Amino acid sequence: MARNPNPERGDRPNRGERGERGERGQRRSNQQNETPRDREESEFVDKLVHINRVAKVVKGGRRFAFAALVVVGDAKGRVGYGSGKAREVPEAIRKATDQAKRNMIRVALREGRTLHHDANGHFGAGRVVLRAAPAGTGIIAGGPMRAVFETMGVQDVVAKCIGTSNPHNMIKATFDALVNVASPRQVAAKRGKKVGEIVGRRDGAAAAANAKE
Repeated sequence: MARNPNPERGDRPNRGERGERGERGQRRSNQQNETPRDREESEFVDKLVHINRVAKVVKGGRRFAFAALVVVGDAKGRVGYGSGKAREVPEAIRKATDQAKRNMIRVALREGRTLHHDANGHFGAGRVVLRAAPAGTGIIAGGPMRAVFETMGVQDVVAKCIGTSNPHNMIKATFDALVNVASPRQVAAKRGKKVGEIVGRRDGAAAAANAKE
């Protein structure tokens, strides 16, 4: 026998609707409970560049550990690197990531995709050459250097490392070159000139170089 609806109860949502509302409320509460540190960590991109097993000789034999090299960036011009050592791989990666977030630098990008100008850097015996590239070139660089550009947000660049294949030296030489990259606005402020004068002089030099070729 069919049950008559009770007019006093009104139109209540069924279980499916109540479940959807509960899920939305749970997601909203989770977003409200997010701390600023969680939101900051979510915007960073990290890449593991190199991991190496190391040994320490002690009285009873050798004690093994792992050393990790990590690059962290926000894909908007900020990037940093760090190294960490621990008995377990996850702990070494965590230490390296924390150190990279503490040692981040900001690099000015041209149109948000490439460098403003060419740059050279060195560390130890390693030397790197970074060159700005037109749109569509992509990232033409080796493994450790590619990780730096991808986490930094660079889309078009040509890079070459000479003199070393050590990932630590390559990363440090790359950061030595990136520190020297400056935008026209920064150069104009340092020289006390207008941005148009700096950009016009750069475009004129490029046109002269193309005419000679």
